[in-house]
Amino acid sequence: MLSAPSDASSVSPLSKTSSLYVVATPLGNLQDMSLRALAVLRAVDAVACEDTRHSQRLLDAFGIKTRLVALHEHNEQAAAGLVIRMLEEGKQVALITDAGTPAVSDPGARAVARVQDAGFPVVPVPGASAVITALSASGLADGHFHFHGFLPTKSAARRASLESLRSVPGTLVFYEAPHRIAETLDDLAAVFEPVRELVVARELTKMFEQIVRMPITEGPAWLAADPNRARGEFVLLVSAAPVAEGLSPEAERVLGLLLAELPVKQAAKLAAAITGESKNALYERALAMRDEG
Repeated sequence: MLSAPSDASSVSPLSKTSSLYVVATPLGNLQDMSLRALAVLRAVDAVACEDTRHSQRLLDAFGIKTRLVALHEHNEQAAAGLVIRMLEEGKQVALITDAGTPAVSDPGARAVARVQDAGFPVVPVPGASAVITALSASGLADGHFHFHGFLPTKSAARRASLESLRSVPGTLVFYEAPHRIAETLDDLAAVFEPVRELVVARELTKMFEQIVRMPITEGPAWLAADPNRARGEFVLLVSAAPVAEGLSPEAERVLGLLLAELPVKQAAKLAAAITGESKNALYERALAMRDEG
């Protein structure tokens, strides 16, 4: 069992080397702030954040006086340069976002990459993450998950994106904003098989937290039943694709392409290596495709 040092307050939470600390902050409930995150935010020379006004309220809640600098989607490259200059001066810098873990569907990934390219360590300080929080309470036990983040804002592009994800194994996880939630639930119901389950998780860890599991076709009606359900930030989870009989659409596509150039036996063998499908099943299907012309 791990144990803390006898006098934890005397141990610096920072590395001796100038580093960028990627610090997770609460999704809503301030009690989810970790002790290590608090220690790092107090000890660093500056905190790069998405919104200085929002982050100032967080620091004030814990009596932290560290300087804030803005790092958001519109200034990320310039702000990354400032962070690197501070690191070159021997300073320590933390990166936070408005809620949860930075650089996950939030600004920060490009800054992290630039800091790494400049030769400085990037140190994760883990904590709250909306995707993991929602998964843990979803009741979807598919074993794997695919985190997609935010979908396109236009319906045609959104549906095309969803179509491309239909055969992905495991739970699909999306983020969505309140002003698009109705359209997105409509598109999920239209694109995915009716046997799939939908989990709507909104306002995670906050006063009006709600986590509901339902058949995916019931999502639009559930939302429309109460105007309050459209409020807050959303995590949407869709259960894994149903097990299909026969070959997957991707295996059919690969096999068809190979059959256009190769003999049946060779095409089936190579398709099996590419897709992981049964070689015998691919061979039988290849014979049928050849006979169909």
